[in-house]
Amino acid sequence: MVVYFLNSQINPTAKITWLIVIMLLPVFGVLLYLYTQSDFGHRALKHRCHQVMAGTKGQIPQPEGVLGRLEQENRGVAALAQYMQRSGCHPVYGDTCVTYFPLGECMFEEMLSQLEEAEHFIFMEYFIVDEGIMWGRILETLARKAKQGVDVRVMYDGSCEFALLPHDYPKRLEAFGIQCKVFAGVTPFVSTHYNYRDHRKILVVDGHTAFNGGVNLADEYINQKEKFGHWKDTAVMLKGEAAKSFTLMFLQMWELDEAKEESSKFLSYPTVLHKQAEGYVIPYGDCPLDNDKLGERVYMDILNRSLKYVHIMTPYLILDGELETALKFAAERGVEVALVLPGIPDKAVPYALAKTHYASLLESGVKIYEYTPGFVHAKVFVSDGAEAVVGTINLDYRSLYHHFECATYLYRVGCIGEIEADFQDTIAKSRQVTKETVRREKWQVKLTGRLMKAIAP
Repeated sequence: MVVYFLNSQINPTAKITWLIVIMLLPVFGVLLYLYTQSDFGHRALKHRCHQVMAGTKGQIPQPEGVLGRLEQENRGVAALAQYMQRSGCHPVYGDTCVTYFPLGECMFEEMLSQLEEAEHFIFMEYFIVDEGIMWGRILETLARKAKQGVDVRVMYDGSCEFALLPHDYPKRLEAFGIQCKVFAGVTPFVSTHYNYRDHRKILVVDGHTAFNGGVNLADEYINQKEKFGHWKDTAVMLKGEAAKSFTLMFLQMWELDEAKEESSKFLSYPTVLHKQAEGYVIPYGDCPLDNDKLGERVYMDILNRSLKYVHIMTPYLILDGELETALKFAAERGVEVALVLPGIPDKAVPYALAKTHYASLLESGVKIYEYTPGFVHAKVFVSDGAEAVVGTINLDYRSLYHHFECATYLYRVGCIGEIEADFQDTIAKSRQVTKETVRREKWQVKLTGRLMKAIAP
């Protein structure tokens, strides 16, 4: 098994974990590896994912002339765009207005306004839906729109069914005229299928307006309920052609258990070209069951091409060797690499694991801050005043390897200055991590992080 691992294509950090498991538990460790890493338990899901992705790959053609213009402006970004298109149906768009929301409550008010404008369809796909002020106001609007004949569909991850919502919640929504699905509902059956969660956050209105970011549909995300201090989150709203990509992403997930294909119908609704809009937009999704780790590679590409700075907000920091090397290498060649993480954690073990990376990153010149007022849930990269990513993808193994994720890549879009200003405002409210603060960290946190790091993947 050792020889097999050394010659396999498994992530190098994960190889170490499996070697430890098999050394400690030789027989059980091998069986555990065969169970979790083979297609057993998720073969049907993997096959259907490939089928749906292949069937919809050409649904949205690349808008004419946009990629050519991008290539003339920046060949590095154009090469990234071509890679993203290769891994799925992720065209690069112009003529799309982008609005950045520095807090969940800012996005919520605009979301309600846009829902009121819906005439044809509303698609919502979220990791968490929890009853309260936020979901209550949204649900009232959705029920009213469904009565008016709008096609309203809601999809949420099965972990909600396990922890937050009753098992019959889809039927309750159907009573309002709302179609509802649960992705991978948790049932009493042990299967590797449950390792793959739908972590996306997507709202699409009539195919011309889309929301994407870290904000789920629960009251803590709009600071109506305090769980871990002030909740810092971010999102973007797209108006224009680029919203079509989120329409397709939603339908790809919706159709995983359907025989019919509806993409062409919903993609045919007209969108307005915002000719005054600056820059380029690429919405993209990341599927854990293909060979492209798109979320991680977009982040690494930004780090490798950066010249002045890369500023990052993330709730979790559980890195593999490749991504940690990319962060350190960028800092070592003179780029200002700065990360903002939570000052008040939501989970003890991920918090301890994040701190195991601090010393190595600081040694290379990476700056690290912890958000003093509370919990950072934002997933943001912004670089050199020209590039940014806002989406659902955390810097941890679950997001980068095990979840269905999505994000919006932005190049020379007008709101990038606002994203950088928000980052600066956030670090002004944060404490800086130093070698001395790492040295003074509680021994319990250090021990937990070091022990858990062996099985972090």
